[in-house]
Amino acid sequence: MDPKQRPNLGRYLDTLRKMTPEARLLKSFDLTKFARTLFRDGLRRRFPDLAEDKLKQLMLERLEKCHNRNY
Repeated sequence: MDPKQRPNLGRYLDTLRKMTPEARLLKSFDLTKFARTLFRDGLRRRFPDLAEDKLKQLMLERLEKCHNRNY
């Protein structure tokens, strides 16, 4: 049972159903890019003095830890 109320879930699902497969795929790419940008910006705030190449390396290491190895 999901205790969180989701009053707009139906509207969201209807919107997704009305989109073409191509539009849904493009939206997923946009959301992935947005999430990575937020993640990178969060790391930059946490480590403001880290060189750009080290920041990229740190980001990749942390993303690797999140990778689902069940496939």
